[in-house]
Amino acid sequence: MRFKTFIICLAIMFFSQTSRAQWVVTDPANLAQGIINTTKNIVYTSSTAATMINSFQETVKIYEQGKEFYDALKKVKDLVRDARKVQMTILLVGEITDIYVNSYESMLNDPYFTVEELCAIALGYTKLLEESSSLLNDLKTVVNENGLSMSDKDRMDIIDVCYSRMLEYRSLVQYYTDKNIGVSYLRAKVRNDLDRVLSLYGLPSERYW
Repeated sequence: MRFKTFIICLAIMFFSQTSRAQWVVTDPANLAQGIINTTKNIVYTSSTAATMINSFQETVKIYEQGKEFYDALKKVKDLVRDARKVQMTILLVGEITDIYVNSYESMLNDPYFTVEELCAIALGYTKLLEESSSLLNDLKTVVNENGLSMSDKDRMDIIDVCYSRMLEYRSLVQYYTDKNIGVSYLRAKVRNDLDRVLSLYGLPSERYW
C-alpha cells in the first residue's frame, strides 16, 4: 500500500507548475532523452567551438529544468524498500547528468582539447546516457498500472536490476570523465601548464563525484 502511495506521489511530482500557472510534464525519461538529443546535436552539427558551445547551452537549459525535479525527489523520505530503490535509481540518472554537464562544460573551455576530440567525447557520453535512459524506460513498467499489478517479487526483481545497472553506468560515466580529464592533465604537464587545467577541473579529491 505504501508503495502504491509513493507511485501516486511520484506521478504528481512529474508535473511542476510554472510561473504562469501552466502545468508542464517533468518526466525524468523525457529529461534524459532531451539531454541525449542535444548532445547528439553537438556531435553531428558542431564544426567550430562557437557552434559547439551554442549547442551545449541547450543541454544546460534542460539540465537546469531537471535539477528542480531531482532536488524535489531527494526530499522524499520514509519510503519502503522497493519505493526507495525506485527513488534512488532515478536520482542516479540525475547524478550521471550532473557529471556529464559539469565536466563537459569545463572541457569546452579546455585549450588541450580540439573540436574533433570534444565531438568524440560527446559521442561517448551520448552512448552512456542512452543506456541509462533505457533503464528508466524499464523502470516505467513498475511505475505504472502494469507495475502495480505485478507480484511483489517480480516488481522487486525489476527494480533491483535497474538499480544495480544504473550504479554501473554511473561508475562508467565517472570513469570515462576521469580518463578524458587525465588526457588534458598529461598534455598540460608536458607544457608546464597544470595550473590552468587544475583551475578548470580541480584536484580529483575536490570534484564532488
